[in-house]
Amino acid sequence: MESYFLSKYEDQITIFTDYLEEYPDTDELVWILGKQHLLKTEKSKLLSDISARLWFTYRRKFSPIGGTGPSSDAGWGCMLRCGQMMLAQALICRHLGRDWSWEKQKEQPKEYQRILQKLALFDEWNSLAVYVSMDNTVVIEDIKKMCRVLPLSIDTPGDRPPDSLTASNQSKGTSAYCSAWKPLLLIVPLRLGINQINPVYVDAFKECFKMPQSLGALGGKPNNAYYFIGFLGDELIFLDPHTTQTFVDTEENGTVNDQTFHCLQSPQRMNILNLDPSVALGFFCKEEKDFDNWCSLVQKEILKENLRMFELVQKHPSHWPPFVPPAKPEVTTTGAEFIDSTEQLEEFDLEEDFEILSV
Repeated sequence: MESYFLSKYEDQITIFTDYLEEYPDTDELVWILGKQHLLKTEKSKLLSDISARLWFTYRRKFSPIGGTGPSSDAGWGCMLRCGQMMLAQALICRHLGRDWSWEKQKEQPKEYQRILQKLALFDEWNSLAVYVSMDNTVVIEDIKKMCRVLPLSIDTPGDRPPDSLTASNQSKGTSAYCSAWKPLLLIVPLRLGINQINPVYVDAFKECFKMPQSLGALGGKPNNAYYFIGFLGDELIFLDPHTTQTFVDTEENGTVNDQTFHCLQSPQRMNILNLDPSVALGFFCKEEKDFDNWCSLVQKEILKENLRMFELVQKHPSHWPPFVPPAKPEVTTTGAEFIDSTEQLEEFDLEEDFEILSV
């Protein structure tokens, strides 16, 4: 079974390219996470860009959750896997850059292996400032309060910068203190209609994939979550987590075999109006200037609409509770206690339910 799987996987580059031939012969641009590709002449670049995204799917044969829980997330973990893909893209942007590309069986930077190893282990290397908007409103003041970090002076360790310290003084180098920016993962949950997406939101939704800060969107259909990474015309391009693969552990040399973490099959597409109206947009701002640029793009492309997808305001609304930056959570549960029974999940551990990556 393993050899059959690997031999089939070897041919995915060719299969992927063949499937791209089925895309319409058009002069329209394909947008993938802030980058554009001309489908007619840049299919190989499009392939490379999509295959570089980390692809997280159902897994089987991992250590039982909580020691006695399920050893596979098939059938119930698709939204978690989509969230992993968005988080992984944020970490790639942080440590490798948006223009980083992946090639099969080619040695990758050590930062890439650390992303695979540490995705479920948050430390200072891969920690992000995470802001989740509420009431369809993004508050600039709150984000800057959370992301601006004032490191201690080298000359006066242990002292906090004086309150009178201004940004202009910092930029002129008149103080030993320098304001830093903690990389931002911005999540904007939205409801774009009642039972289906309201067409008035379509253009603004697509504009979000054009922004250089784009991490795509989480959404899909009832009981089926997908990670949307771009669009062509009125069709969304997405990575599908609904393939069950065997769990991959860290090898003795400390690396992770990444061959099953990149999708070399044809990217799937969905008409945007078939998308469930509950979605979550993701954006990554490595530096403060990236966030300022994102705010400008939102004001120009999103807030111009009469019926806006979301609001962007400067100040914290007075009728809201005070903003408290989230602290690192203390994990007191394995999650196993939330699963009433594993009987309904046992069927997903059967060999015949293992999906082979083939056509």
